[in-house]
Amino acid sequence: MSADALLCLCRAGFEPELAAELTERAAEAGFAGYARTQRASGYVEFVCHEAAALDRALPLRDLIFARQKLLRLADLRELNPTDRIAPILAELEAEAADGQRSTFGELWVEHPDSDDGKPLAGLARAFGNALRPALREAGWLSRQDDATRPRLHVVFLDGGHAMLARSDTRDASPWPLGIPRLRMHPDAPSRSALKLEEALLTLLDAGERSRLLRDGMRGADLGAAPGGWTWVLVRHGLHVTSVDNGPLRPQLLDSGKVEHLRADGFHWQPRAPLDWMVCDMVEQPRRVAERMATWLREGWCRHTIFNLKLPMKKRWDETRLCLDLLQAQAGRPLTVRARQLYHDREEITVFATPR
Repeated sequence: MSADALLCLCRAGFEPELAAELTERAAEAGFAGYARTQRASGYVEFVCHEAAALDRALPLRDLIFARQKLLRLADLRELNPTDRIAPILAELEAEAADGQRSTFGELWVEHPDSDDGKPLAGLARAFGNALRPALREAGWLSRQDDATRPRLHVVFLDGGHAMLARSDTRDASPWPLGIPRLRMHPDAPSRSALKLEEALLTLLDAGERSRLLRDGMRGADLGAAPGGWTWVLVRHGLHVTSVDNGPLRPQLLDSGKVEHLRADGFHWQPRAPLDWMVCDMVEQPRRVAERMATWLREGWCRHTIFNLKLPMKKRWDETRLCLDLLQAQAGRPLTVRARQLYHDREEITVFATPR
């Protein structure tokens, strides 16, 4: 048994964007293949004869519309509800016969985050509880979870159809389905706070969060009202200038770390360089990309996280155009990471910093 495809999970409705992204990035990396998906399914298969090499060539961190990236090992159809375990063990034994036997460190049983996939959550939990001891008995799964080993995934598409896949935990989402389960804090001014919290978890690694977000740093929140993103920065110890003609939640000002400027965040600029600028304004994505490039080119901030609100059509084309525009107009090499987060909707979130 050998891997024959990448299996990527995404936001339902954004399958065409992920398919276009995988097709373009695979071609740029020199791999031939084709994407296969259905609208609103919540996943995309990218079929490729060199799937294992392609998996290494396309790190999850570089993908925008994928929540999770897996290497598909088998497509299991017409599973018998009375025994779904035997076909999985048979596929793994076939891999062992090819000299590819390895012990997995974890088992995740998942489903797409779609209208058809969500009802499978109960099946996934129950099946995982039944499959784990069978895998351990057969020597396919560590007795204790071991994140240093490859992870085994079973992704149910319906009760009789599942895909068997694997992931390298160093190049995969650390959350099942690629979804961080964040809870709305009762003190947060708005649910938009979850976007920035997820962005910091997804776009920065632990070392970067520790190094780039420290007490006493200074930042700006453009289009801040009612203050969700300001609240997140303050929780990380920053002093924040919140720029918006609208009102902030009063408790934000009680912290002593927030200055509210009633001004147009799209045109405001700081008097001195800042450590951070964040922006979640509703504006044309190209205008936002150009304005963010200005901030980086002029040195008004060292790091930025911002959202690009995408159009209803040609969203992958617009994404590439905006990110290319950001790089071109910044006037300096940038590190840019972008992702459509779970808490995003018709948008992507971007982290950018000069190299």
